[in-house]
Amino acid sequence: MTTSSGSHRDEPATTADEREMLDGWLDYHRATLMWKCEGLGDEELRRTPLAPSELSLLGLVRHMAEVERYWFREVMLGEDLPEMYITEQDRDGDFHLTEAATWAETEPVWRAEVELARRAAAGRPLDLVSKAENHRRGEVFSLRWVYTHMIEEYARHNGHADLLREHIDGATGE
Repeated sequence: MTTSSGSHRDEPATTADEREMLDGWLDYHRATLMWKCEGLGDEELRRTPLAPSELSLLGLVRHMAEVERYWFREVMLGEDLPEMYITEQDRDGDFHLTEAATWAETEPVWRAEVELARRAAAGRPLDLVSKAENHRRGEVFSLRWVYTHMIEEYARHNGHADLLREHIDGATGE
């Protein structure tokens, strides 16, 4: 599928095996978030037009970079990684933007975390159990669960991105 600005999102296969289907849907939702940000400048990407919500498109991309890092590398692989945007003082730091937060800084961070997440999952069985417990829930998770959760996380936030983009410049689309 080609978006209005000419970028491409691959539709997930309808008859693939489970792994290809999960990878396809996750990549589709990743591409959707990028599509919602296309063509906007930093000021627009930082805009929070849905008061009292603090959501912005740039904040959503920063959040998803943190989420990719957390679930695939910290939880699944047990890597001990520092937070990128979140602090003890500001647990929603990924969403709290300053003028210093830019697309030029955020997009490559997100893309790097997506690539590292792909590598973390590559070749591993879907029923692999996480090496670390989720810090908030104290549970272990299968890679299948992480994939499913990530698809849900992107789908939910892509709904937010739809509303944000429409309020920013009137652009709509699936």
